[in-house]
Amino acid sequence: MPTPLILVTNDDGVAAPGLRAILDAVHGLGDVLVSAPDGERSGSSHAMTFHSMLRAHEVEPGRWAVSGTPVDCVYFGLMHISERPPDLVVSGVNSGYNLGTDVFYSGTVGGAAEAFLRGASAMAVSVERGVDARWARRCVRSLAQALLARHDTPLLLNVNVPHVPGLENAPAERIDTESSRQSVMLTRLGRRSYRDAVDRRTDPLGRPYYWIGGPPGELRGRLGDDTWAVAEGLCSVTPLRLDLTDPDPRAAQALLDRAADQSGGLRIVSPSAYDVDATPNSEP
Repeated sequence: MPTPLILVTNDDGVAAPGLRAILDAVHGLGDVLVSAPDGERSGSSHAMTFHSMLRAHEVEPGRWAVSGTPVDCVYFGLMHISERPPDLVVSGVNSGYNLGTDVFYSGTVGGAAEAFLRGASAMAVSVERGVDARWARRCVRSLAQALLARHDTPLLLNVNVPHVPGLENAPAERIDTESSRQSVMLTRLGRRSYRDAVDRRTDPLGRPYYWIGGPPGELRGRLGDDTWAVAEGLCSVTPLRLDLTDPDPRAAQALLDRAADQSGGLRIVSPSAYDVDATPNSEP
């Protein structure tokens, strides 16, 4: 059996401590390639560079720094530096949780999602901002081993790992001991709250500029939400799907019916896609 190939990326940059934590976590599980941004790309979501060039250089054997987004890095890794499709892509460890609606903004999740779209199992991994990324190593290694052992359809996971309060940046041995006691919960996306704001400031020349976004609010949610799990000290593992189609079409159907009833309104084709008995995303 060929040696598994693991591609690693992030949105905090190729030199970020979180990337080193991922490399430690997957050490010995297969061949490892790194394709990561050359600097901070947080909040880049699924952005891809189409209208300008990319630059890339190998900072050390098998470790590439790319001038683009995490999605660019995964694309570059799969299409250029990798000689075979990766068996697993790991994105992170991000400095800051990616919970609930964060997944729509996160470059960490964007990199993992790009890999999933291209046929690989992938996971995005995050810890609370300011916390040693090594808290995620045990969880990442266990999940990576399980994903590499699968021979089924790919999975896309969003993983958030809490820490023990008061031990945010404890010695590595203490982190390893305490993280080995953490439990894991299969979760759904919760709702992340922020103290949103637009802050008007002035530069040294007296010109205004603006800083958007505020700090996160208190973690809360229902039992089973990822926000609830990390607040309870549980590692949160949320399986994601990239089909954004609303599973309940009734509101949209009522809207179309009203539009069709108007004079000169829409002509509705029947049956609708929801009435067709077909496997999601299957070819016609």
